[in-house]
Amino acid sequence: MASKKKIKNDFSWGFWIFILIIGYIMIHSFQSDIIPEDKKHEYSSNYFYLISSSENKVFEDEILDFAKKNNIKMKIEYDDTLKITRRLNQGEQYDAVWLSNSIWTYAIDNNVTRISDTKSTSINPIVFGIRKSKAEELGFVGKDLYTEDIVKVVQDGQLKFSMPNPITTNSGASAYLGILTTLAGKSEVLTKETLDDEALKEKLKNFFTGLERSSGDEEYLEEMFVNGDYEAVFTYESSIIHINQALEKAGKEVLYALYPIDGVSISDSPISYIDQKDENKKEQFSKLTTFLVGEEGQKLLAKYGRRTWYGGVNDHVDKKIFNPDWGINTTHYISPLKYPATAVIRQALALYQSSLRKPVHVVFCLDYSGSMWGEGIEELRDAMDYILTDRAADDLLQFMGDDIVDVIPFNSKTDTYWTANSESELAILNQQIKDRKPNGGTALYPAVERALKSLWNENTDQYNTSIIVMTDGKGNVGTFSSVKSLYEEMPSKIPIYSIQFADADRSQLDKLADLSNGKVFDGTSSLIDAFTEVRGYN
Repeated sequence: MASKKKIKNDFSWGFWIFILIIGYIMIHSFQSDIIPEDKKHEYSSNYFYLISSSENKVFEDEILDFAKKNNIKMKIEYDDTLKITRRLNQGEQYDAVWLSNSIWTYAIDNNVTRISDTKSTSINPIVFGIRKSKAEELGFVGKDLYTEDIVKVVQDGQLKFSMPNPITTNSGASAYLGILTTLAGKSEVLTKETLDDEALKEKLKNFFTGLERSSGDEEYLEEMFVNGDYEAVFTYESSIIHINQALEKAGKEVLYALYPIDGVSISDSPISYIDQKDENKKEQFSKLTTFLVGEEGQKLLAKYGRRTWYGGVNDHVDKKIFNPDWGINTTHYISPLKYPATAVIRQALALYQSSLRKPVHVVFCLDYSGSMWGEGIEELRDAMDYILTDRAADDLLQFMGDDIVDVIPFNSKTDTYWTANSESELAILNQQIKDRKPNGGTALYPAVERALKSLWNENTDQYNTSIIVMTDGKGNVGTFSSVKSLYEEMPSKIPIYSIQFADADRSQLDKLADLSNGKVFDGTSSLIDAFTEVRGYN
């Protein structure tokens, strides 16, 4: 009897496990999902593939819910806007693309990726947000402002600001193009000839000396600003709203939004169909766009601070979101700036990277412990070769002559320190990295301490400073408490960015990020991609 009972119980457990598995499969057969950011999909006709600018991730749950209700097996992948255009031009296959700004749709090669049926989903101005007390001190509250007014206080050293990186983000690029256009003082659209104006370049260079922190994505910029102690930020109106919501919740002083009357950059969040010769996909795209531009979708977008009206004026907005006490202005027309041609945009971005941006002084702490032998050290050498050579120029991420690049290779010790401040010195530095052999333990904390000490007296008005740590293990020399004590004595707060590789202890890297208002990047799938991404943050 006991034997039969056991068989019966085993059967019951097996039956219910089988039912659970079948149920899971049935539930998820039509459920939309997110492609992990470090994975590239294999295109299939069974799914609807949407690639979207990362700022649209806030709508994720509602979009997935809509897709599930309409039996659309959707897969969504997020990336930076500028990277998306490059990926599409390299032939990666998707069924739709949701970008930040229509200017980037013109950068897509229609011979490689054929887009059509483009629809704007919302409007997002690029504005300055300044701590309200600072805005009052500068006399900016309740006054018509020109871009030149803001630029002047930055150039005079009265104001420092943060912004998304113009090379890696739409908001940063749009902000930069807006400043460039208004300072050019010309009514026509920017041309290549305008970019040759030496007086204009000098004015822009002086303006960017006020740049305190840059970010490789809008989401991190918002988090960074809320956790830090900064005066101003130059970004999306919706980001100002998100930052103020978080600041208000934390009991901190909010930002006041400024809209220069001589022109504001506008992003129109276009979604486009990518023709894969599949009528079913086209029908699914039609359902998605109908939702986004319809009443329900527009309420969703407005909920997260996107303008869903046109012409600039709307007296009937939700004042808890578009809060006039924050300077959010929906009762006056905004003068939108005209964007130049794609070739001019590309040249303008190259000009920023090569001549206008504030130089950086960055210290790389690179793991040469014994566990890096083999594939690990080869990946590290290749990633640094990309960063230190003209290979990075394709992505406009190359170091320039005024930049200072230091490297601390660490194992059980941190007894070596390399530095470079010119193209020839970068070549020597690159070779030193390739020649070094891994061995010994992991002196992670002493390496970070040495990096902090090397930046102790750096002039942050002249250089943007940062530390980039790359490790594949667990720091077993030194202590975090020692790093923390040193950091708290630093005259300026330097962000520490870490790249997690192989079996690196994430908790140790998270502590460094929390201490310094930095960030941890995942290099487990591709170290070179991680190094490329982190370059957008310094």
